Amino acid sequence: MQDNSPAAFWLPAELARDAPKYLAIAQALSADIRSGRLAPGVQLPPQRQLAKALGVDLTTVTRALNEVRRAGLVEGNTKRGTIVSLARAAPARVIVDEPRPAEAMALIDLSMNMPPQPAEAGLREAIAEGVATVLASPHALARLHYQDNAGIPGDRVAGTRFLAPRLGSVAPERLVVTSGSQAALFAVISALLEPGSVLAAPEVTYPGLRSVAARCGVRLAPVHTDGDGLLPDAFEELCRTSRPRALYCVPTLDNPTTATLPAERRQALVAIARKHDIAFIEDDAYGALPEQSPPPLAALAPERSWHVATLSKCATPALRLAYVVTPGQAEALEITAQTRIINLMAPPLMAGLATVWIKDGTMARLTAAIRRENRARQSVAATALNGLTYRAAPEAHHLWLSLPSAWIGADLSAVARKAGLALVGSAAFAVGAPPPALRISLGAAPSQDALRQGLNTLAALLSVPPEGVPGIV
Repeated sequence: MQDNSPAAFWLPAELARDAPKYLAIAQALSADIRSGRLAPGVQLPPQRQLAKALGVDLTTVTRALNEVRRAGLVEGNTKRGTIVSLARAAPARVIVDEPRPAEAMALIDLSMNMPPQPAEAGLREAIAEGVATVLASPHALARLHYQDNAGIPGDRVAGTRFLAPRLGSVAPERLVVTSGSQAALFAVISALLEPGSVLAAPEVTYPGLRSVAARCGVRLAPVHTDGDGLLPDAFEELCRTSRPRALYCVPTLDNPTTATLPAERRQALVAIARKHDIAFIEDDAYGALPEQSPPPLAALAPERSWHVATLSKCATPALRLAYVVTPGQAEALEITAQTRIINLMAPPLMAGLATVWIKDGTMARLTAAIRRENRARQSVAATALNGLTYRAAPEAHHLWLSLPSAWIGADLSAVARKAGLALVGSAAFAVGAPPPALRISLGAAPSQDALRQGLNTLAALLSVPPEGVPGIV
């Protein structure tokens, strides 16, 4: 028999302090439904009433309920408002025996490779203060208009200042401000490679590159790698046999393998590229995270390097900005022309915000906070995944996990999803045959506790062969 009485004004016993307010409310509500504290059919309090009791605005409560609704734990009822889903009458069997904490709502995301946002970073406050600074400028009105396709001079200068610790002095005329690394890669590949030409890339690589190459009609040719990244001998052999126009790589904290190319390999790649007249498309998404790393390819071979530096991984993806440094002004004009076609210009307000952050030190502070949080989360992963084989780096957002032999060929992502985890397998990254591995992203989980729970669940899954996993109904 279903309980059709209203909830006795549900309030969470506790809210997670290190998660956004709406997510903390959603997590607490999900936990109370899963634990049986709220029975199927129970009516939840009106949203306005709940918002007032929690001291938050209505939008926060609405977002929280939408999260729980997407998980299938609550449903709308035209007569009674929001009720606990009747489908919860039969509790689901889960793979791990221990109860899930409040952080474990619908899915713990181990698939999206985004930076963590620790509360200490104060990202929301930094955005509000930074935008206020931009709009208080005497030139604020210009930020609300169309801009030069390459970015206004002040933003290009700020970009060179951001990149100076890694690239040294760069003329602003060589830099183009773009709408994130995906748009930047599309512009660079469109400018550099004709349809049908060959682009060399690591045998497992950034999925966004695969999408751009397919759209541009460019064929990807895999370069073999080891634990330190690209193998120079394999690159030279590919140059002889496939005659690529360019090499794409993430030389620092590679996505997905976390490898950082040693300095001597970078020098070897430069020598090979000069010998065969190959361009570099250097995706330096994670270059700002290590406190020390070898010089970028663009610093070693500026005459043949297109260097893409996004702010998504060292600050926030909300900025939607990436700086592209080209070999010279003529090449920058080519990227500018492609930018004009793709999306006209980078978002002026976000470009202005990035410039403010670079000048006042906020960018460096955010990056340092993310670096510290990455180290803490890698420590959580080392404990949870003890006994499993994986590659990692202290400052990386992710790790590269080798599958136990029993799970090779099994649909782990589907099984994990039923256990509350979002995973992405190696097929998303493979240029050739996918290896038996997973990229585990550590930044999307709202807290270290949520990450710990997700990784413990994953480790429990992998500890038994697929046929030994209990069914989930």
